[in-house]
Amino acid sequence: MPYTVALTGGIGSGKSTIANAFAALGVPIIDADVIAREVVEPGSPALQQIAQRHGPGILTEQGALNRARLRELIFQSPEEKSWLNNLLHPLINARTRQLKALTTAPYVLWVVPLLVENSLQHQADRILVVDVDEETQLTRTIQRDGIDRQQAQNILSAQATRDARLAVADDIINNSGAPEEALPQVAALHQRYLALAAAQQD
Repeated sequence: MPYTVALTGGIGSGKSTIANAFAALGVPIIDADVIAREVVEPGSPALQQIAQRHGPGILTEQGALNRARLRELIFQSPEEKSWLNNLLHPLINARTRQLKALTTAPYVLWVVPLLVENSLQHQADRILVVDVDEETQLTRTIQRDGIDRQQAQNILSAQATRDARLAVADDIINNSGAPEEALPQVAALHQRYLALAAAQQD
């Protein structure tokens, strides 16, 4: 298994920008959100189980998962959220391990927005937190998603706190400025991770 650096951060912190900067340096990216969508694609056993439990209304006319409806359901019912997690997490974990095993690079960047919320810290060799202040998070989320401040605040409140994320961090990138301002930090961390990965192989 390659050395694994988990990248996390709150909504609007610019995780994708930082992940893309690592990708530009040739680092393989394993994105938990992408895998989470893959395991419920039309025709997948997981989607069939979700439809059996919640009825055809949980699907769009095209037969894909109606994410807005599912979000509503699990937001209202902790029991349904627990059922869904029990169904999907093993599938997501298995796919993540499979992708890691296929990697020949010295290390992978594992992008996990809910690393702290799902207590996945132990599955990484090192944790990189993309950090911005709360006001920046709110502003970026409102602009990006076209939602009002209260909706953005609700999303923020449902996530782990900034302090909780920083408490598990081995490395921190301050991403409050323009996207290119973080590039030197990415380049420096890339060299550090290559060295750490090499040391682990010895």
